[in-house]
This record gives sequence, C-alpha cells and structure tokens, in this order.
Amino acid sequence: QVQLVQSGGGLVQPGGSLRLSCTASGFSLATHAIGWFRQAPGKEREGVSCIDSDHGSPYYADSVKGRFTISRDNAWNTVYLQMNSLKPEDTAVYSCATASRAYGCGPRSYDYWGQGTQVTVAS
Repeated sequence: QVQLVQSGGGLVQPGGSLRLSCTASGFSLATHAIGWFRQAPGKEREGVSCIDSDHGSPYYADSVKGRFTISRDNAWNTVYLQMNSLKPEDTAVYSCATASRAYGCGPRSYDYWGQGTQVTVAS
C-alpha cells in the first residue's frame, strides 16, 4: 500500500526557515517521481518543487527559486523540502505527492498524496 506521511511545518516569522519531511512506504522513492505542492486559501494547488521521472535537475517554481531546496534520502525513503527566507506569501498547506511516472510539476500528474501540513509565515 502506497503511503506518504508528512512531518514539519508550523508557524515561522518572515525570513525564517522550516524543513518539511515526507516518508514513503509501500514503494521506493528512488524509482518514482516525487514533489511538493502547496495550496493557499482561495488559490489553486501549485507545484513548488519536483523530482520527476527524468531524475534530472529538480524543478522549482519561480517564486521559490534560490530559497527552497528539495532533496531525497533513498536510504530512509524520505524526501525533504528545506525552506529558507520564508515570506508571508509562502503561507499555504504543503503536500508531498508521488507517481510511478510523471514529468514536470503539475499536480494532476501525481497520484498519491501526503496528508498535508500547514505552513504559516507571519510576525
């Protein structure tokens, strides 16, 4: 059974950092596309960062380039999203998702989703 369990998130001040974790079970992240997505109130879900089936350079949304870093630890079957220099506009529910085969970072390409975690950036 494919399962993604997230941890991390919470409240942080502008300029602060957070790290999200997403641990997979039932499959190997090393052979799957994996990504982080977010949805702010009143907005559509968007791709934040993904490692797709090409396993080339990770994709980053323009709004997070230079601030967020996606990484994968195959030994622990876990993917991380390190978020630095956080801004109030980064406030959203963040979810990890995976697919046996996906290209790019469009949410509809990903089949299995974590439970989501709230990230709030406010002073």
